Amino acid sequence: MRVVMFGYQTWGHRTLQALLDSEHEVALVVTHPPSEHAYEKIWDDSVAELAEKHGVPVLIRSRPDDLVEPLRAVDPDVIVATNWRTWIPPEVFNLPRLGTLNVHDSLLPAYAGFSPLIWALINGEPEVGVTAHMMDEVLDAGDIVIQRSVPVGPTDTTTDLFYRTLELFGPITTDGLALIATGRTDWVKQDRSKASFFHKRSIEDSRIDWTWTAAEIERLVRAQSDPYPNAFTYHRGERLRVVSAAVSEGRYGGTPGRIFIREGDGVVIVAGADARRGRDPGLVVRRVRTEDGTEHAATDYFRTMGGYLTNHPA
Repeated sequence: MRVVMFGYQTWGHRTLQALLDSEHEVALVVTHPPSEHAYEKIWDDSVAELAEKHGVPVLIRSRPDDLVEPLRAVDPDVIVATNWRTWIPPEVFNLPRLGTLNVHDSLLPAYAGFSPLIWALINGEPEVGVTAHMMDEVLDAGDIVIQRSVPVGPTDTTTDLFYRTLELFGPITTDGLALIATGRTDWVKQDRSKASFFHKRSIEDSRIDWTWTAAEIERLVRAQSDPYPNAFTYHRGERLRVVSAAVSEGRYGGTPGRIFIREGDGVVIVAGADARRGRDPGLVVRRVRTEDGTEHAATDYFRTMGGYLTNHPA
């Protein structure tokens, strides 16, 4: 088939490579300009450079404006979109005779929108995955063509899940196109009662709230693994990043954020809205990183117990 690809960052790069390696003809690539957004600078393999290397024409757009005529000139059978960051209007996604296949890194209808792996890990989902669906007027809401998943292990970080799900992008794209080429249109409708839509993450979303349970904070720490901006708190007015943590074996009571006691290879911080009752575990902080980029074992950094970790500079 004759394909136009809309894509960005490493997800788009991996998808484009799969299309270039397939029997399909990539007639045009549309991608975003480089971004200074903290999250968009992380997995930033250039779709434009890959396309140009293979002699594929490239259009750079922040939004899909003024594309109807260029697309008509190319006359694609299908559009493939991967990690395209803005809404694509109907006059674009309906232009190819077979429509537009969007590839999204969540198990839709849950976790539509942005940063689905991070949000899913924070929320304790047992699995994550990738969905290829037909694009319609509602973002990430079209009929599902194919879906694949991977389990989330008890120590997995978002970085682990990124690499695991990235391996699905190429195969799910080419397999989805193969299904579309058969002429099928009986795709699976999304159950909108199970849909959720998430915003882009920002630095504010990495701030630790010590009224969360220890399990929730521990997942936030894993979700904000390197190279993502780490989960952070404040100690004596200075920002402190939490690099590694675990849920304590013991139950600890008091005020959320209290630097309490050593346990194993870390230091327990009292956590949870019901911490005063002493029925729940705390967070064992194992490794921290100071503002100058130096990483410390928590047992070295917290030389004495007492005091508090806070949500804002004290």
